[in-house]
Amino acid sequence: MDISTRTVFIAGGTSGIGRELARRFAAAGSTVVVGGRDSDALAAAAEQGFGAVRIDVTDAASVAEARDAVLAAHPGLDTVIVMSGVMLMEDLRDPEHYAAAETTVETNLLGTIRVIDAFTPHLIAHGSGTIVTVTSGIAYLPFPPMATYAASKAGVHAYSEALRVQLASSGIDVVELVPPAVASSGQERVNPHALDLGDFATEVMDLLGQEPTPKQILVQGVQMHRWAEKNGTYDELVAQRAQFVFDQQAKG
Repeated sequence: MDISTRTVFIAGGTSGIGRELARRFAAAGSTVVVGGRDSDALAAAAEQGFGAVRIDVTDAASVAEARDAVLAAHPGLDTVIVMSGVMLMEDLRDPEHYAAAETTVETNLLGTIRVIDAFTPHLIAHGSGTIVTVTSGIAYLPFPPMATYAASKAGVHAYSEALRVQLASSGIDVVELVPPAVASSGQERVNPHALDLGDFATEVMDLLGQEPTPKQILVQGVQMHRWAEKNGTYDELVAQRAQFVFDQQAKG
């Protein structure tokens, strides 16, 4: 895609990867609107020249209001990126983990679907555009302490594949962004090997700018996750990741 001419809405664009991608699209020349729940972050984004709308992806009415506000201000919108998500630890031995599981699915999977459903009719009428879903390397190589996170992101992957097929004749591209651990939103505390946010964003924008745009945006740091089964390293890598669980259990 031509990253310099887009009109982009990023749900979850007020922090972390979403905020950095907003900056990169704007720096390239695109018009960017960010959405989020934090009023202070939205105000800061507006001061930096971004469009800013409140959106709670777990609330259908909030999503509809955000869509209406974005399209009223930017009727030429052609790109929707769904970044909103939560990453929660779970102890699957304790039934109390269900609350975290429910929140995770409601936000990561159903929230993604709500946003896509809200904007798809506009993009179809527009005759072209791009939907960018966001999964994770954990969708392909689970991290056992985040069981439902992995399941939710695997679900977004499968949904993206089906959506791409169903929209193929509508002129709308569906692109799946697959981040590894990136040093934002505290991930660097969980994984000291998390990629630098700036380096990650540079690689992502380079890939998005290719013609044609790849169906999956796979930075070098996520290749080991994406292709673990194909490469025969899946069991070994999952076992390594499981050690975190065993260590936590040993600590009591």
